[in-house]
Amino acid sequence: MAFEITKELIEQVRVFVQQKDDSMLLELLGEEHHADIAELLDDLNLEQATYIIKLLDSELTSDILIEIDEDVREKILKNLSAKEIAEELEELDTDDAADIVAELPEERQENVIAHIEDEEHVKDIVELLTYDENSAGGLMAKELVKVNENWNVTRCVREMRAQAESVTRVHSIYVVGNEGKLKGRLSLKDLLVTSTKTHISEIYIPKVDAVNVNDKAEDVAIIMQKYDLEAIPVVDDKYHLLGRITIDDIVDVIKEEAEKDYQLAAGITEDVEADDTIFEHTRARLPWLFLGLIGGVGAAAIMGNFESLISQHAILFFFTPLIAAMAGNVGVQSSAIIVQGLANNDLKGSIRDRLFKEFLLAVVNGLILSILLFGYTWIWHGSILTSIAISISLFVVIIFAGIIGTFIPLFLDRRNIDPAIATGPFITTSNDILGILIYFMIAKLVLGI
Repeated sequence: MAFEITKELIEQVRVFVQQKDDSMLLELLGEEHHADIAELLDDLNLEQATYIIKLLDSELTSDILIEIDEDVREKILKNLSAKEIAEELEELDTDDAADIVAELPEERQENVIAHIEDEEHVKDIVELLTYDENSAGGLMAKELVKVNENWNVTRCVREMRAQAESVTRVHSIYVVGNEGKLKGRLSLKDLLVTSTKTHISEIYIPKVDAVNVNDKAEDVAIIMQKYDLEAIPVVDDKYHLLGRITIDDIVDVIKEEAEKDYQLAAGITEDVEADDTIFEHTRARLPWLFLGLIGGVGAAAIMGNFESLISQHAILFFFTPLIAAMAGNVGVQSSAIIVQGLANNDLKGSIRDRLFKEFLLAVVNGLILSILLFGYTWIWHGSILTSIAISISLFVVIIFAGIIGTFIPLFLDRRNIDPAIATGPFITTSNDILGILIYFMIAKLVLGI
């Protein structure tokens, strides 16, 4: 039966914690998956969550700490001693252990590391802390299975058994030379059907995908997604094997990047969560809202310059929201497609080709919508000249909005700025202002005022 977090379960756990009924808590949670327990702890208060972390076995709680919300984990770690944290870290792979250590205050990091008994584990954690968290080095784990090309099958199997004890899951067997340089990978099938005296150099597969330790996390995600890899080795500039990155870490990267892009598209300048403070939400939202305010003032100023035109042709005023909305919608559609293509690394051709394609698309869409709008305006208002002015304006606005929506994210990407900001209020506001300006200029030209 699937583990289900209900109000009754949460209340039951709270009662057991309050009564310090350890046996019932262990019976209830001891055999459950760490991800389910982590979800449960997010619904408890700090004191209750800390009590359960201290009660359960470190082998289980170490995985729980990785799964729970960062803010909750930070508070729990403050309630644990350096020795208790060290015990949790000893159960984790080096990449996860390094992530937790990095969240601690600097003076506490040293104290926690000093309590870890496994010197090799400490050495690996300290090494991982030197890499940028958004690089391949910041994602990789040191645990892996590697064999020397000069070993025979018998020694290879013996060494693999010893190494596998510290590896949670063996995705690949990597082959290195005497200097530790990555040579290739070893097929388990080839290992099983080959004579025990055969050297690994005779059976390993030399082709293996790898990433540099300084590569961006997003680039690693693209490679693993493209080749459907569960794990990928990490090498330095001289191709020495340093570690490996597994698919679970890449899923986290993709999720974080998607959340960031979604928030940028919604006009939120920094990463925030639903339970963050009002001040944090205000700081994240206000810049784009201020931009929208400026855009609205700018649009009002433009309309003020065409006051005489509006007074003589009041119908133009009623179509202003339509023109602005179409400009914003077309711009967002165009930019969203480009941002998606950039994120998936599947945009082909030059910027000029992309702009030309978007131009043709805008012409087709603009022509169809303008004809429909012309018919409606003519039937409603009865003035052919006014209908022509409004429909031509819509046609031109759609073309400009499509081109701008395509160009801006490409331009930002070339300048190493996240193009996702081009799918939010930035592109909408700019196209609104431009659309209104084009609308009244064309109307004034056509109507001869």
